[in-house]
Amino acid sequence: MTDAAPVTLTLAEELPLLGIAAWSGTGKTTLLERLLPRLRERGLRVAVIKHAHHGFDVDQPGKDSHRLRQAGAAPMLVASRSRLALMMETPDQAEADLEALVAMVAPQRPDLVLVEGFKAWPLPKLELYRPALGKSLRATEDPWVRAVASDEPLALPAGVEALDLNDLDALIDWIAAWPARWPDERRARRAGEGVSP
Repeated sequence: MTDAAPVTLTLAEELPLLGIAAWSGTGKTTLLERLLPRLRERGLRVAVIKHAHHGFDVDQPGKDSHRLRQAGAAPMLVASRSRLALMMETPDQAEADLEALVAMVAPQRPDLVLVEGFKAWPLPKLELYRPALGKSLRATEDPWVRAVASDEPLALPAGVEALDLNDLDALIDWIAAWPARWPDERRARRAGEGVSP
């Protein structure tokens, strides 16, 4: 799959998704590091799916798991008492399939899945924006952006909420409320597709 948007993405009723969209250098990962513990304090189990634009490796050359994966194990799952990792080569895929990744996370029953990257996929998004970077505002082009958190006031399209990127408490409130908004989000999406809820 290329970076072009897929035709559809199934929005499961029981699994709220929220994309976190931002240009490189905006501070997505730093912000998520600050948000996740606070969301956990509120009792939310939050899964994160992150898109990488380059090859990456999570196991170390020379370790058994790396050697077995290189030898052809597909997939390679390593588990201990405290963690597990599933590694799989995907040479035939041009791009990661978000729907398949969401399906992998779903059995863990998170209260919310934050999706970093996958900007072309049709899912509701919170855009993080710093005008000083000199990049375009995605909310003007992407009808899936539901709110923009910026460090400066902005003129936003109708229906897009404005949030202060520097107000961590307000961002936590908005994200923590997302699972409660999810049923309405799904209904609006289905109505727009001509499907009964």
